Amino acid sequence: MTPLNKKLTRDLWHMRGQALAIAAVISGGIATLVMALGSIDSLSETRAAYYERYRFADIFAAAKRAPRHALARIEALPGVARAEGRIVHDVIIDVKTASEPARGRVVSRVAGVPAKLNDIVIRRGRDLIRGRPDEVLINEAFADAHGLELGATIHGNINAKRRTLRIVGVVLSPEFIYAIGPGELVPDDAHFGIIWMEREALEAAFDLKGAFNSVVAKTSRFANEAMVLAGIDRILDPYGGTGAIGRADQVSDAFVESEINQMKNMAGIIPPIFLAVAAFLLNIVISRVIETEREQIGLLKAFGYTNGEVGWHYLKLVMVIAALGVALGWAGGIWMGREMTVLYGNFFRFPFLNFVLDPATLAIGALIGIAAAVAGTLAALSRAVRIAPAVAMVPPPPAAYHANLIERLGLAHALPATGRMILRHIVRWPLRSALTVTGIALSGAILVSTLFFIDAVNEMINTHFFETERQDVSVAFTDQRTDGIRFRLDDLPGAMMVETYRTVPARLRHGRRTERVGIQGLDAEGRLSLLVDQDRRPITLPPEGIVLSNKLAELLGAQAGDTVRVEALEGRRPVKAVPVARVVQQYVGAAAYMERRALNRLMGEGNLVSGAHLKRDAAKEPRFFARLKETPALLGLTVRETAFETFRKLVDQNINTMLSFYIGFASLIAFGVIYNSARISLSERGRELASLRVLGFTKGEVGTILAGEMAALTLLALPIGCLIGYGLASLFVTMFDTKLYRIPLVVAPATYGYAVLVVLAAAAFSSWVVLRRVARLDLIAVLKTRE
Repeated sequence: MTPLNKKLTRDLWHMRGQALAIAAVISGGIATLVMALGSIDSLSETRAAYYERYRFADIFAAAKRAPRHALARIEALPGVARAEGRIVHDVIIDVKTASEPARGRVVSRVAGVPAKLNDIVIRRGRDLIRGRPDEVLINEAFADAHGLELGATIHGNINAKRRTLRIVGVVLSPEFIYAIGPGELVPDDAHFGIIWMEREALEAAFDLKGAFNSVVAKTSRFANEAMVLAGIDRILDPYGGTGAIGRADQVSDAFVESEINQMKNMAGIIPPIFLAVAAFLLNIVISRVIETEREQIGLLKAFGYTNGEVGWHYLKLVMVIAALGVALGWAGGIWMGREMTVLYGNFFRFPFLNFVLDPATLAIGALIGIAAAVAGTLAALSRAVRIAPAVAMVPPPPAAYHANLIERLGLAHALPATGRMILRHIVRWPLRSALTVTGIALSGAILVSTLFFIDAVNEMINTHFFETERQDVSVAFTDQRTDGIRFRLDDLPGAMMVETYRTVPARLRHGRRTERVGIQGLDAEGRLSLLVDQDRRPITLPPEGIVLSNKLAELLGAQAGDTVRVEALEGRRPVKAVPVARVVQQYVGAAAYMERRALNRLMGEGNLVSGAHLKRDAAKEPRFFARLKETPALLGLTVRETAFETFRKLVDQNINTMLSFYIGFASLIAFGVIYNSARISLSERGRELASLRVLGFTKGEVGTILAGEMAALTLLALPIGCLIGYGLASLFVTMFDTKLYRIPLVVAPATYGYAVLVVLAAAAFSSWVVLRRVARLDLIAVLKTRE
């Protein structure tokens, strides 16, 4: 233990409160970084291993009925390594324990033979056995949601026929990591299930002997995906192909990739804020330490210590504080990462998902944390190195006070004496005051920019579930029906209102851009499924033309008044130029809309419908759903209330966890900034405050001077923090703008109020901690110190 190391230990103990506060701020940045990078590694590595082991496909395509020889042509395409034809169809699942029927997707499987692509993981039970057509495998999430055990039976409406199916295995699949039903916002394990059945059984059920309606393909390493997609489309178009897609557009993989990108964005925004504040805090603390130890620095150099040794001594002080923050950040990041992994397990279904802690992640966190700390104190350290011994032995010249602008304008006379003291001290150190305000403002900004997600989600919920989708139940039919089916739906027990709709898969082209969508044909006078403008006023669909969502318009580079080329992918597959009548704002997906009769005219068909929206009497719900379960012509069913409850539950669970993290982080920043600023002010003004006590000022009056300064800086920082928070929220909106969903920029007044209250609470606590030291001020010891 060298003399300088002994001094280092004493200095750290003397400033332990400040050191811990700064370390806590550093730990917030490092914890967020470790959590984000660890979560990225966890999802990426688990996904890559899962995809490789179970041969997840690169290309997905569907058709009406393609012969087996078409598969051989697809496999012969340049860039295709292997391909597999399947039968995939949406069905209705009836579980005895559930009052509502569930949507499902049935996928063919050759009994007892591993699939070439998208193979399954058997979690319980066994594989299918050839010659047992009523045996099925079911996805684990659906089985767990309903408590389905091996040997249990369910019923399925398969190609308009009700069948009893016996579960022999519970499985997972890389194709359904994020199993979400058509038109749903989040996974609903209880109302959307995946069933695997023997291929021969499905060939017989759907009259697809020697044919397939779905194909998956694996591309070679250097394949041109666009050329492969175009080649598959050319082969499948004569057989009712609806357009091939790559992994980027496969729903499950797209959501996993979206989550990884969100974590990358978080790692690039939040940690720099924490580390910038920590660098500022270390700068003012070390600057103050060096200023108060001028004589000691001079003596050290006079006794033969070199400039490098003195500089290294203070650099070690910085590095010890930073190292403490890094260690706390590691621990916090690992804990947060594990919590995030638990959250991911709620909606991402992997065979295994553990928080992956790469040593490189810890090393990156340590390097960034220590580098930020050192960078923030370089100016102060350079002063300690450059100062000559003779100069260091002389006390610094006193600060020059002069009338500030407020005093020159005569406005300061309205302030009491303590108020003028507070004002002069703030103006005396303008840079420090500005940085303190910035630090406090950033804590408020983090709160605003994270709490705004609650407002954004509420806006999405209100718009989707209560403004646009006003029906109670939506049903889809196994094939196109005439509009007269509405009268049969009217006869359902409790049916109060029925509106039909038409859906047509199509390619939209504008210039060189192409997007594959389902065009929704709605009744212009409909009241259950609506389009609304930004003011939430219903929009009447025009009798001609197409309406695009804002995201689809952006992807196509189209706007109102342009003409898009519509290539229908079913029926006679007409190709027509259609004018863009309007662009509407939507937060989910990329959609196109037409008036239903206009869409049927475009298709050259009669008054056909694909499904219906219904309003029902809740008192007759059991009979209503019982009749629907017995309706074999149904392809799918969505209950709005159930979808809303599932979305609300999942979002609340995830957002509340994340908000607890960020509220704690923001409180750390506010406490660290205010506490350190108050402690430095106390150390600088200890003699002044003690003199005031001797002159007759009470402890409360003396404390008011110190607390008042912090209060003034905090109040000044609050509106700035709200503005910065709004800017960060706007940045998040831009970064989370994907084809899957968008986040509306909505910040409610309550969000600003909550952020302000949290910052004020942190400020009050830190001021209370410092004022306790003021109350215990040793007047004699302070007055004995030299100026």
